[in-house]
Amino acid sequence: MTTQTFQPDYKRVLLKLSGESFCRDRSGGISMEEVTSISQQIKSVAEAGVELAIVCGGGNILRGKQFSQVSEAIRTATAHYMGMLATVINGLALQDALENVGVETRLLSAIRMEGVAEPFIRRRCVRHLEKGRVVILAAGTGSPFVTTDTAAALRAREIEADILLKATRVDGVYAEDPEKNPHAVRYSEITFQDVLQQNLQVMDAQAIHHCMEHGIPIRVFNYLREGSIQRAVAGERVGTIVHPNAAPDSAEQGSQAN
Repeated sequence: MTTQTFQPDYKRVLLKLSGESFCRDRSGGISMEEVTSISQQIKSVAEAGVELAIVCGGGNILRGKQFSQVSEAIRTATAHYMGMLATVINGLALQDALENVGVETRLLSAIRMEGVAEPFIRRRCVRHLEKGRVVILAAGTGSPFVTTDTAAALRAREIEADILLKATRVDGVYAEDPEKNPHAVRYSEITFQDVLQQNLQVMDAQAIHHCMEHGIPIRVFNYLREGSIQRAVAGERVGTIVHPNAAPDSAEQGSQAN
């Protein structure tokens, strides 16, 4: 999808990038080739006039919960803070990649570190968006025991985003794990209530509740497919849309492509 033909369906978007999107084949660390590829898609979205905020995960560097489980010497809260700092590292990498392709960017951190990032202040964040800058939101909420999924939902509420886009390596929401069952049903649409009742692994329950209470739809899609972020912003039927009212016939076989 080129910038010339790209027509956004949303004015303000919150994009959630998992830590694994910063590395190759879940190998860990940061692959600038992967980050550069994502930045090209983001550039197209920004040039189309979309106000875009991005929440970064940090699992490619360190997952606080997993780290605390394997080391009794590190308290759980400390491990979570370590995970939040990992998202700042990813944010810095994405910021430079975006600016390298000509996208004006601001990195905001929920943990104060003025030497590398601006502090997150809601009004400042919204003002950056209004000026056409892509805003990268790092360090989660600044508090432990909160996932980056929940942080994304909270930030989406704060900035009054029209939609929350969750970019993953899976092409939507499935009734079962598609890696274990290749015939698992993939939903093209599903309600918040069904996600919670079926305990589907879309985002954690807190994130789902925040979006449900505020009426913010969530679209889950595979960002590795070329142009998928633009297609999601354009409102195309890519991946799975989670919202208050789903269509009656909204499931399909997992083997089918978007």
